[in-house]
Amino acid sequence: MAGPELIDADQTPTSPVASDTPAPQEPKRKRRKLRLFLLITGLVLVVLAGGGALAGVLYVRGVEKSIDKVDAFTEVPAQHRPDKLVAEAMNILLLGSDSRDPDNTEGSRSDTIILLHLPSDRATAQLISIPRDTWVHVPESKDGKHGNRDAKINASFAWGGLPLMVQSVEEFTKVRIDHVVLIDFGGFQQIVDALGGIDVDVDQNFTSHHPPYRKFTKGTMHMDGTVALDFARQRKQLADGDFGRIRHQQAVIRAILDKAASGGLLTNPAGLNSFLKATANAVAVDKTLSILDLAPQLRHLRSDSLAFLTTPTKGTGMVGSESVVFADTTKSKQLYDAVRRDAVREILDKAKAS
Repeated sequence: MAGPELIDADQTPTSPVASDTPAPQEPKRKRRKLRLFLLITGLVLVVLAGGGALAGVLYVRGVEKSIDKVDAFTEVPAQHRPDKLVAEAMNILLLGSDSRDPDNTEGSRSDTIILLHLPSDRATAQLISIPRDTWVHVPESKDGKHGNRDAKINASFAWGGLPLMVQSVEEFTKVRIDHVVLIDFGGFQQIVDALGGIDVDVDQNFTSHHPPYRKFTKGTMHMDGTVALDFARQRKQLADGDFGRIRHQQAVIRAILDKAASGGLLTNPAGLNSFLKATANAVAVDKTLSILDLAPQLRHLRSDSLAFLTTPTKGTGMVGSESVVFADTTKSKQLYDAVRRDAVREILDKAKAS
C-alpha cells in the first residue's frame, strides 16, 4: 500500500480556496483569542527547559502558576473517545484564532488547528495542520442546540467550546487527545519582540492586503513582532489561500525555534522577563498539562527536529453556499493511523526514500 500523501510547508494541495463564510457567534466567556500555538508554548518548553539550571526550572514554575487552566475534557463523553495505543506518546491539540485580524468579522472560531504529536522517545515532533474549513461530522453539543451534522471543523469551537472541538478532532482523526493548548494572538507581537525579532524564510514575493501594505520579498527576512504577525495573517492574495497561510505559520514557527535555540534569551534577563510576561498573559492550557513536567522532555527539540504536515485533502468545493475543504479520507486515515501507532517517522522516511 502506498503511503499517505503528506503535505508539508513546501507543498500545495489541490485547488485550495479560502473561505469567508460567516461563522456562528461564540459566547463572550469563551473568547480567549488564540493562535500560533508554538510561538509561545514552544519557547517555554524548549528555551527555558534547555537552560537545564535551577533558574530555568524556577522560571518555568513561575510561568506555569500564571498560565490560565481550562477544562477541555470533562464534557467529552468517555465512551466516544478513541483508545490510546502507545502510552508514552503524547498528542496535544493546539488551537488559535485572531480576533484582531482586519478580515475577521466574527472573532469566534478557531482559525488554527494543529495536532502536535510527540513520539514516545521525544527525539522529534510532528505538527499536523488541519485546515479550518475541513468538512467533517461535528458531534452534538452538550446543550443539544448545535452539531450532530456535517460542518466545517472550526464550527465546533463556536458551538461547544473546547470539549466539542476535542470531540470533533478525535472523531475525525481517531487519535486520542492528551492535552490542549490555547494561544491569545494579541500577545504574539510582544513575544517575537522579546526575542529581538526573527529571521523568516519567505517563499514568494507578495504585498500585504492590510495597511500599511508591506512588501514581502522571497528569501530570508528579519521581522519584528508587527511584521511577523502581518506575514502570518495573509491569505487572500495568495494563490493557495488558507493553505498558504498555514505554510507561512509553519515558517514563523521554524524561525522562532531557531532563534530560541541560539540561547541568547537565557543570557538576557530583561528579554527573558519580557518574554515570560507575554507568555503568561497569552497562554491557556488544559488542567492536566504541566509545563514543568513536560519541558525537560522537549529540551533537545529544534526546528530541524520537527516535521510540518497538513492533513491530506482532495481540494475544495461547495456544500450549499459554503466553500469547504474535503479531506482525502483514505490518505488521512493512513496518516492518523500512523499517529495512533506512534509511527509517523516511518512513513516520513518511506516518503523521502521514494
